[in-house]
Amino acid sequence: MPTRDGAATVPVPRSGEGGAAEVISGQARPRLGRHVRMRPDRPTGGWVLLGPETVVVLNRTGHAVLRLCDGERTVDEIVAALVEGHDGADELTVGEQVRGYLERLADRNLVDMG
Repeated sequence: MPTRDGAATVPVPRSGEGGAAEVISGQARPRLGRHVRMRPDRPTGGWVLLGPETVVVLNRTGHAVLRLCDGERTVDEIVAALVEGHDGADELTVGEQVRGYLERLADRNLVDMG
C-alpha cells in the first residue's frame, strides 16, 4: 500500500493471520537473555522476569517454562518435561504454546534462543 511519499509499506500480520514469523526449532536451546533475571516476587509469592527497563510478572505456567530454559535443554526436551509433569497433556498443543511463548519473549530480547 503506497504512502503519501509514494513509498510502499508492508502490512503487519495480525495475530493468527500467519506471516513470516520465524519458527522456533525443536533443537534450539533457550536461555534467559543477556541482563535478564528471574526472581521471586515477595509481595505476590510468584515470580518476575527482570530485564533492562522491563518487569514481566510470570504466572505458574510461564515460570514452569522459563525455569527449564537453561541453555542446555532443547525446546523439544522442555516440552517433553512439561508434558510428563501433567497427565493428559497433549504434546502437540503444549509444543505450539511453548514455542509461541518463547517467540514472544525472544521478540522482546528476554529469551535468547541459542
